[in-house]
Amino acid sequence: MRKHLILVVDDEPAIVRLVKSKLVADGYAVETANSGETALEFLDNERPDLIVLDVMMPGIDGYETLRRIRGKTQIPVILLTARSGDADLSRGFHAGADDYVTKPFNPDELGLRVAAVLRRTAGAAPIGGSTILEYPNVTIDLDRRTVQVKGEEVRLSRTEWELLSQLAGNAGRVMLHGELLSRIWGPEFRDEAHYLRTWVSRLRAKLETDPSAPELISTFPGLGYRMESPPPKDGV
Repeated sequence: MRKHLILVVDDEPAIVRLVKSKLVADGYAVETANSGETALEFLDNERPDLIVLDVMMPGIDGYETLRRIRGKTQIPVILLTARSGDADLSRGFHAGADDYVTKPFNPDELGLRVAAVLRRTAGAAPIGGSTILEYPNVTIDLDRRTVQVKGEEVRLSRTEWELLSQLAGNAGRVMLHGELLSRIWGPEFRDEAHYLRTWVSRLRAKLETDPSAPELISTFPGLGYRMESPPPKDGV
């Protein structure tokens, strides 16, 4: 199985060594960058599974780096910050951070948060291995994290995308309520089926031609949901 690739971005060599040592010990592949500019250059050529990003850096700081990352990709980002005030944390989350760890930090805590974010954002490759699912009016690109409906790109919230990536990544298979809830919100939410009803309804409103008669996402009452497999291409 391919190791998850983590990009660690921090201008303090001691912090980089600490974080890299912990993540390598946890079984991840790790690349490092000592500035926001270097991190953005890295993203032009590689696609890590997660980024650990320091906030206080010379040049462009972590907030601006995160803003530019979000202009390129929705790769999950955990902020490392010495600022723990509500305003600072709110700024990070509004910029698109998935989680934060306050300095000084326990490496074990960071490892747990990395694992939790990867669980929430993971999407398995669809049946057949393709990362692009094409339906008559909808195209889902799991690698680029984009959705088009009738040729127009549709913006999804983070939770909508996480739900769609789980369903589309397992197209043709019924995803159980508890399975979806645990992967997206965490195991403590596995009995909260009303969460799924709400978010599936929102997703259908954006993707389905007639949300009251869904064709893409099927409901299996008391069991779960299934994203239907794309129709075969002509000549296949």
